[in-house]
Amino acid sequence: MQKLRIILFLTISTITTYAQKLTLGKQTFELNNVTGSIIEFQGKKVLKIERDLKALPFDANRLEATVDEPHFARLVGLDDFENGTIEVKMYSQIQNPSPYPPAAGFIGIFFRVNENNTAFESIYLRPKVGRINNQMARNHAVQYFSYPHAKFETLRKNYPAGSYEGSAPVALNEWITMRVEVNGETAEMFINDLKYSSFVVDKMLGKTQKGGIGLYVDIATIGYFKDLKVTKKALKVEKSAEKVNDI
Repeated sequence: MQKLRIILFLTISTITTYAQKLTLGKQTFELNNVTGSIIEFQGKKVLKIERDLKALPFDANRLEATVDEPHFARLVGLDDFENGTIEVKMYSQIQNPSPYPPAAGFIGIFFRVNENNTAFESIYLRPKVGRINNQMARNHAVQYFSYPHAKFETLRKNYPAGSYEGSAPVALNEWITMRVEVNGETAEMFINDLKYSSFVVDKMLGKTQKGGIGLYVDIATIGYFKDLKVTKKALKVEKSAEKVNDI
């Protein structure tokens, strides 16, 4: 009887170590510190995820330590993304009731995620402030960070204002097409059908050169995702501009 209990306990423990996986179309996602499901939303099948506060608790008094963590849905089968384009349609809502009233609908992507999810790059949005009538708030609508050593508060303290944040014409409760073009140490983000980028990361801070792709939400956010497209490309080397003499 004792042996049976031990075997049963080991079996249950082994099962619980595996993350839940969800399939949307031809893509499968592994959930890491998020809860999720495939649902029909506005007439289409989408991936719905929310941060799992039981798996990864949040503390409003310890923002730097408890946000910008590995809470995301990882695309299965693609672990060697280095340079190229990531495009996804996403839609964010604030949970009701909200566990964190200042929440801004945090939603975005992780890329170059290493094998054990302990290092990656990220660009995400705060749609709640994208069109607010306050320019200083709008300037925080887009955020880059590099996990684990360069999260948002660290970047604000150690780099000039606006180095890793910016504005974008986004809002809650609407579909946003986000496209990120990654090239070496730089990344450029485009929103919807705009011809020009809304945000540029001049120098990313992570040391991971290649890895996986993840779809991200943070505290108090319900995120819906569809139409994820990833295109890998070779590193594009920009030629330096020729010197032009003024006449």
